[in-house]
Amino acid sequence: MELSRTAEVVLQKRYLLKDEDGKVIETPEEMCWRVAKAIAKAEENYGNDVEHWAKKFFDLIYNQIFMPNSPTLMNAGTSLNQLSACFVIPVEDSIEGIFKALTDMAKVQKSGGGTGFSFSRLRPAGDIVKSTMGVASGPVSFMKIFDAATEQIKQGGRRRGANMGILNVHHPDIEEFITAKREEGVLRNFNISVAVTDKFMEALKKDEDYELINPRTGEVVRKIPARRIFDLMVDGAWRNGEPGAVFIDTVNKFNPTPHVGEIEATNPCGEQPLLPYESCNLGSINLAKFVKNGDIDWDHLREVVWACVRFLDDVVDVNGYPIPEIEQMTLANRKIGLGVMGWADMLFMLKIPYDSEEALQLAERVMGFIQEESHKASQALAEERGVFPNWKGSVWEKKGIKMRNATTTTIAPTGTISIIAGCSSGIEPIFAVAYRRMNILDGEEFFEVNPIFERYLKEAGLYSEELISRIAETGTLEGIEEIPAEIRRVFKCALEIAPEWHVRMQAAFQKYTDNAVSKTINLPNHATREDIEKAFILAYELGCKGLTVYRDGSREEQVLSLKRKEEEKKREKIHAVKPVTLIEPRPRPKVTRGRTIETKTGCGSLYVTINEDEHGIAEVFVQLGKSGGCAASQTEAIGRLISIALRSWVNPDAIIRQLKGIRCPSIGFEENEIITSCADGVAKVLERYLRGEYTKIRVDLEGIKPLTEFEEKPKTKMIGGVCPECGNVLEYGEGCMTCRMCGYTKCG
Repeated sequence: MELSRTAEVVLQKRYLLKDEDGKVIETPEEMCWRVAKAIAKAEENYGNDVEHWAKKFFDLIYNQIFMPNSPTLMNAGTSLNQLSACFVIPVEDSIEGIFKALTDMAKVQKSGGGTGFSFSRLRPAGDIVKSTMGVASGPVSFMKIFDAATEQIKQGGRRRGANMGILNVHHPDIEEFITAKREEGVLRNFNISVAVTDKFMEALKKDEDYELINPRTGEVVRKIPARRIFDLMVDGAWRNGEPGAVFIDTVNKFNPTPHVGEIEATNPCGEQPLLPYESCNLGSINLAKFVKNGDIDWDHLREVVWACVRFLDDVVDVNGYPIPEIEQMTLANRKIGLGVMGWADMLFMLKIPYDSEEALQLAERVMGFIQEESHKASQALAEERGVFPNWKGSVWEKKGIKMRNATTTTIAPTGTISIIAGCSSGIEPIFAVAYRRMNILDGEEFFEVNPIFERYLKEAGLYSEELISRIAETGTLEGIEEIPAEIRRVFKCALEIAPEWHVRMQAAFQKYTDNAVSKTINLPNHATREDIEKAFILAYELGCKGLTVYRDGSREEQVLSLKRKEEEKKREKIHAVKPVTLIEPRPRPKVTRGRTIETKTGCGSLYVTINEDEHGIAEVFVQLGKSGGCAASQTEAIGRLISIALRSWVNPDAIIRQLKGIRCPSIGFEENEIITSCADGVAKVLERYLRGEYTKIRVDLEGIKPLTEFEEKPKTKMIGGVCPECGNVLEYGEGCMTCRMCGYTKCG
């Protein structure tokens, strides 16, 4: 298997089987056979040659032509055997219903799936609870319980739980819902989206009021301006990318089984609208494998689509379902979601710019072909195996078309499987042409270069380490004059593409996709709320089923500035030497002068008091909000130890280096700077204090030198934050966050 070093890391860390001691016990090739054989066993049910189809499935995966969703790669052929990526669980308006949903969520997430919920049925905050004559706490309060439970569940031992929370725009608590994630760290295990109706969009267009309706009674509670709610949505998306929008009437317009129920929710990344208790099995074709002699090999693509539809239908049969209700609904509709990845790579190979009419036309042609062939393949399976049980009464029956699967296509996130396949993610543009990575296995730093661009450079005789190093400073080709203009035009990155083109590309694929499209509309940091408003409206007008936006740098500190100081590259070798004499710290003076600085951590507001005497900084006090117990004692200890070190003439640089970067599970943000722990927060406050950032005039004191010589980090145009597991770049795309070094993902 031709694997990049990042693919090897991801496979070893997340996919290959391990023994009880955590030692990897299978090779990538063995993984491919494990999956292929496990799925092909379904062919026994229909009297087919299992070995033949196992070999076919193996070839698809091993040659990186097709990859099933992560749970299938991880769990097929194991005792867990839960193969679905996404589920929707209903939340009924009762304590019993709410906590059944919570229990079902725990079972699904433990087995490796992501969960979506609509909380729209829950009565609003303040509404009456007849059984106790009390008042309801509302959907957001219960979401926090689901969030806390998810925090404790490690999916299948390898994946963190992920949720989608949806509330209908007509719910009386919609304002609380929209602003729930304005504070960083709240509902951290949820993506949230507003279920936007056509009525709401019509009221917005006319600048009118619209109705808020109590879901318990069905009565209109009050009317409010649609513009007010829309502005709140836009402001939240501008601030931190949430909420997204699900155009719920558009979704239900294409619901293939309306007689079974109405769709109210999606999976965590929004690309899979599902009925209550429904799951979907996803997989993606690597489009980069189908460019041949400057054109697309349509015959090969047809053959692969048919094989992949069979593979995904077989997954439905051999799957191990976490609860009976999910098994019943999934087998009744047999939804599958065949999608694509490597779209940006295909455009590179054909030398077509992402933001061009030619690219949009090709997108419709490619996805239209896949859609048509997947429907034909499902029809052939229906002749062989029978239609899906809910076919009678479905849209397909009304069209007179026999289908094995209620849906066949979805553009799903491909964050980690695209790493294994060695291609670009989904239908996203690339995030950077080149940048540095750190190998989490050995600490080695290396350049990550788009392989198609690297091949072009070598063929053109332009490749050099010096050139790659320059490109890696920003990740883009902007200002790299030795690269021809027409090539710079083709190899554009996400933030170089105007939001309108992102939306139009999503709409082009949505036009020929049964389910929905996972994509992030990436905007530069200087994008305005008006830019985001235009993106939402354009997406609705072009027929998208939903929209997710992310403004660069709005959520977390950008970490892709790669000019590190030489001393930070070298590992410090510390030799313990027994001191000849012990230093006694100078006594604390009776009178000191200083300042108290507030900074935000994942555990709340941190107050750092820095006092000075005639020699310089004499003491530091640290208090974490109104905390008590263990938290208070630990922050007090940090302050005491810093103080005694400073009065013992320890260079504050050394103290800052020791504390800076210490991580805890709760991450905070202060003025677009990530605070990884209370200790890290103290270090950064102390650093800024010594730089003189908290005073207009700073007098140098004997014994303490201000930290004046700092290398300014180059600004980057790459999208990302800090990966909490390996410290590499965390990319925002496909409606999710993914580290393309270690495979960490926020979306299960």
